[in-house]
Amino acid sequence: MPSVLMRIGVDACCWSNRRGFGRFTRELLQALIGTDMKNEYLFFVDRYTADSCDLPSAAQKLLVQTNVSPTQAASASGRRSLADLWAFSREVLKHSLDLFFFPAVYSYFPIINRTKVVVTLHDAIAEHHPDLVFSNRRLRTFWNLKREVAIRQANLILTVSEYSRRQLISELGLTENRVRAISEAAHSTFKVLPRTGAGFELPSQYQVDTNTRFMLYVGGISPHKNLEALVGAFQGIVSDPAFADVKLVLVGDYENDPFLSAYTGVKRKIAECKLGDRVVFTGYVPDQDLAIFYNAATLFVLPSLEEGFGLPAIEAMSCGTPVVCSNRGPLPDLLRDAACFFDPRNVEMMTAVLKSVLADEALRKVMHENAIRRAREFSWGQAAKDTLRIFEEVCGRA
Repeated sequence: MPSVLMRIGVDACCWSNRRGFGRFTRELLQALIGTDMKNEYLFFVDRYTADSCDLPSAAQKLLVQTNVSPTQAASASGRRSLADLWAFSREVLKHSLDLFFFPAVYSYFPIINRTKVVVTLHDAIAEHHPDLVFSNRRLRTFWNLKREVAIRQANLILTVSEYSRRQLISELGLTENRVRAISEAAHSTFKVLPRTGAGFELPSQYQVDTNTRFMLYVGGISPHKNLEALVGAFQGIVSDPAFADVKLVLVGDYENDPFLSAYTGVKRKIAECKLGDRVVFTGYVPDQDLAIFYNAATLFVLPSLEEGFGLPAIEAMSCGTPVVCSNRGPLPDLLRDAACFFDPRNVEMMTAVLKSVLADEALRKVMHENAIRRAREFSWGQAAKDTLRIFEEVCGRA
């Protein structure tokens, strides 16, 4: 058996998270483990992650005892104790590693042995929209401190789009060669499904019929996702008799998501617009059901003020669903002719673009074909290859 080239430690504590950085952690690490036969991976995890997640058997799992799960400690109202940080730092110190990788800065802890460090910063949203991310100044201060320590220790910063790379360099004063971008991709579950038979039905708990017209949003119910503006645009749409039957379905965990929530404000906006049950909150949806939602939707809408990547848009495109989204952030470069765009600050424009796609079946057919073609250009296998190449460069093994 050939000798191991590198021993790579990984903070796998975000594995269980239901937001985008959790999926990034799972998909990228699984792709790395599945394709990299040269190196050894050691996953450092807390008890909750170890007990609740199906971690790859090919990676060595090292359990670290903590008082609070790292993901919960990174919530809108929490922070990690010094004791929990030290527990992770001390466990890593026991092992001889060539490189340590953080798939998300949220669960960062200091590395105190002499190993190379790669830290992932997914976006600059906290820097651009702090009032929409933090509930108070104290939490913003803790975030800034953690981010600054992580950046100072990191040999290289990883991010998920060229847009985010440019923003991080600009906002944080980083040099060009310290920040590298890889891409994300849709899971294989998200694909075009046959629209006939029992397999295309949704459980009654969602109160959504796959035979009715609906616009679909998937993501966090967070302030920067701009959902109140979307509700305002939806009111303008359904006031037109031609769209009186259309519903708006919002898929996202509004009950257990640890980050700052806009749920109360969105519900208030729905009541003000007298939309009643025309807007449906599904809560968290597992992937098998989510694939049906994507396929059944007349269109997918992403009205965010900013995204680091915008993975739900790629998932929707993999299902052939027409995508209508914000013209901010990385989305125009990533989606190109496979989507239609609007200014997220302009509700009238949002309404007009959504109505134009809802009304034009021929346009939707073209968008369907373009979406499938464009989505095929994204691959977790390629992301893993790019990441491994970065690891090798950082460790001088290229």
